[in-house]
Amino acid sequence: MMDLDLTGRRAIVTGASLGIGAAVVEMLADHGASVAFCARNPDGVELLSNYAPASGEGSVNGYVADMADGESVSSFLHSVDADDRPADILINNVGASPSRNFLYMTDEDWEQLHQLNLLSAVRCTRHCLPHMRQQKWGRVIMVASGAAMYPGAALIDYAATKAAMVATGKALAGKYGADNVLTNSVLPGLIHTAMWERAAGEVAEASGTTPEAIIERNGQSVPVGRYGTSEEVASVITFLCSNAASYVNGATITVDGGQGGHV
Repeated sequence: MMDLDLTGRRAIVTGASLGIGAAVVEMLADHGASVAFCARNPDGVELLSNYAPASGEGSVNGYVADMADGESVSSFLHSVDADDRPADILINNVGASPSRNFLYMTDEDWEQLHQLNLLSAVRCTRHCLPHMRQQKWGRVIMVASGAAMYPGAALIDYAATKAAMVATGKALAGKYGADNVLTNSVLPGLIHTAMWERAAGEVAEASGTTPEAIIERNGQSVPVGRYGTSEEVASVITFLCSNAASYVNGATITVDGGQGGHV
């Protein structure tokens, strides 16, 4: 039987009030983990904190934090440690994907997105690694994007940060695998989240159609014929966090319905 039980494990999920992050929080808790998560929106944090896991062993606790700010990241992580104990599992999920023109982007634009998408993952991983190494068990998941492999000009800075996350994860896997700290990257493709709804709205406005038409058209470009769901991504992440994935380390796993063209 596949062992997906996470009872007794402490998990951190960043940027988790909506979409993939929220689905991961719920699924990890359903499998028995004690989950701490953060987001900037107090209402979203409060709502997800009220989630009642299917497993009586799991729990969910939310914190308001701005992961683009180093001091806020540090405060969040130390609060999690003080309220329970250090994390065994870290899901670096937080991220933003503004659509903008390369020629009009400032250095500040680039720096701000790297602070949120990349340096938040660096800071959280650096904080959590010592405990994981000491106990000889840990899981670090970089939630990147298909854009890391297939970058587009409209999301050039987003793609750069996500590619850097994958590279960082691969390096950490080689360094700390001997301590049984396994690091893997998950690259979602077209997933029906608020981010993609916003993008569809922008495209629809520019092309004189509707967001629903854009989503339907985009879905047809995927071999399975549709957008994926946050829960489908969360299922892969939950597997990677479990003992069932004890020999999976340094992997880059696409969850894109077959859309990616690489071998």
